[in-house]
Amino acid sequence: MAFALLSLFMGPILLSFAFSKPDDKLYLPLLILGCAISAMAIIMLFKGIRTIMGSMFKKK
Repeated sequence: MAFALLSLFMGPILLSFAFSKPDDKLYLPLLILGCAISAMAIIMLFKGIRTIMGSMFKKK
């Protein structure tokens, strides 16, 4: 969950850097990296919540 929290902040920061200078040569790599980190953050967040809920409501 800590990596998901860090990624939730890193992704939009990288995207804002990319969108602030669309004429720069690093536009496309920053855009791709920002989108990938944002998607990874959402996936890690759902997996973390599923793990927590599974441990709380596990049937024996």
